[in-house]
Amino acid sequence: MSTSLGIIFANIFIQACSLSPPDDLVISLKAGKSGYPIKKSALSSQTRNTPTPVTEIAKQVTVRVLTKSGAGSGVIISRKGKTYTVLTCQHVVVESKDAKHSIMSADEKIHPARLKSVPQLRGLDLAIVEFDSEKSYRVAKLGNSNILSTGYLLYAAGFPNYNTIDKNTIEDTFDWGMKAFKLTLGKVNLILKKRSLPEGYSLGYTNEVKLGMSGGPVLNEKGELVGINGRLKYPLQGIDVFTFDNGTKPSIKEFERMEALSWAIPTVKFRALTE
Repeated sequence: MSTSLGIIFANIFIQACSLSPPDDLVISLKAGKSGYPIKKSALSSQTRNTPTPVTEIAKQVTVRVLTKSGAGSGVIISRKGKTYTVLTCQHVVVESKDAKHSIMSADEKIHPARLKSVPQLRGLDLAIVEFDSEKSYRVAKLGNSNILSTGYLLYAAGFPNYNTIDKNTIEDTFDWGMKAFKLTLGKVNLILKKRSLPEGYSLGYTNEVKLGMSGGPVLNEKGELVGINGRLKYPLQGIDVFTFDNGTKPSIKEFERMEALSWAIPTVKFRALTE
């Protein structure tokens, strides 16, 4: 990657890290996509503080979704025979020009995958990808997102696409295998109920989530799946990506609180897929 591009990302990184996360509050709002890289040291610190059982569960159920145009993350939600079902974000797979996908599992095996049409997901930023294997891979256990409340501990998993080397240089992680895996610790900050954005996002949390972690799982303290990563902190588009589905926008004060959070689609939106 060129030095000039590294400088651009570094400036974005510095801007993002200079902003503090918001205080806890309970309001009914939603937020938008995109975000900035964060310091490697911050991710590493949060990972070290994560209880081992959740860390191991996250490593086993989280996969990397590879396309011709890039990469994202996903989570294994079911197995039938030798066919595994992976839940990811629609925006992770929609831009694949040749419609070809691959899945990297926890053992770093690369599996040819296929995108499955699921009418029940219409209107949500979710997609189903399947792959076949005779090997036994762990399937995520579905948790109840309805019992989440402000302050509830959460873990966000996935594969960041880039790593910051220094203030002038970044590198991609596409050939890193499991070395690229990240798990960050945070908590529920906003739960959206009355107003919402399109695509199902309604769970705001303080975890750091980097580009490439979209589609990865959000887990509770038991290691159960309670959401899917998809919208990152401090989007470049600003307040426009926080427009509600009724066409209204949050106040400036609300926006400032919302943009400081990562956002997920909670399990209540896709529970029927795993039952």
